[in-house]
Amino acid sequence: MLRQIQGYILLTRPLNLIIAFISVFIGGFITGTVQPVFRLLMACTSATLIAGGANAINDVFDLAIDRINKPNRPLPSGMVTVSQARIFAILLFIAGMGVSLTLQVPGFTIALISSITLYAYSWKLKRTVLWGNFAVAFFSGLAFVYGGLAVHRFREAFVVGIFSMFYHFAREIIKDTEDVAGDVKDGVVTFPIRFGEKAALQLSTVIILILIGLTLLPYFLGIFTIHYLWVVVFGVDCFLVYVIISMWRNGHPKNLRRLAFLMKLNMFMGLLAVYVGT
Repeated sequence: MLRQIQGYILLTRPLNLIIAFISVFIGGFITGTVQPVFRLLMACTSATLIAGGANAINDVFDLAIDRINKPNRPLPSGMVTVSQARIFAILLFIAGMGVSLTLQVPGFTIALISSITLYAYSWKLKRTVLWGNFAVAFFSGLAFVYGGLAVHRFREAFVVGIFSMFYHFAREIIKDTEDVAGDVKDGVVTFPIRFGEKAALQLSTVIILILIGLTLLPYFLGIFTIHYLWVVVFGVDCFLVYVIISMWRNGHPKNLRRLAFLMKLNMFMGLLAVYVGT
């Protein structure tokens, strides 16, 4: 029995759940408030439950791969059966949507769309060209929107969500370009494998340039203050220009891996820009 309980816990990937909880909380915090804190905590809890369901159902659809690459995971090791894992995932999705009812119709709508799409991601989307990348980017941005919605600052959070989506979309393509050799070996078809590494760098460049243009709009539209503009231009946009130059000068996987890591760190500068600008 204890082994089965441990299997259920491992299915949810606890570290990922902590990240999901914090991401939604930050979505509210960066808009300048965490009040009403009850609604924000409910949004965090809802997102965490849905993320747990997504992680569990992902193991169900990846069972054949995990038998080879991760034999100690709960399903291939026999800690939990496939049917148990599927039911567990669905219950977590339902629980997450149930908690979202405290955020009224908008919150429930986001939770419902997230649950359906995350299920579809594990089932089909992550094995398709670009759609899997877009799904990851979309939910990275949606976490901030969910947190902002909870504290009644949807506009500010929506701006951050759009930025996050473009940012992660470009980063995911760069990561795919870095992983070409391993993905080819595993039979995975990504954008750089289908269309070539040069095309992947071109696409990520276009996405980054669009993002740079978008980051200027909130200031000129009066959404954020001049403090936002200074931080986003010199802390984010200049860094993104560096990323473009570096990846074209050196497209070696080692350099692309370094850039993807630096982009992950630079996300905090973007959050800082929004926080000081609200």
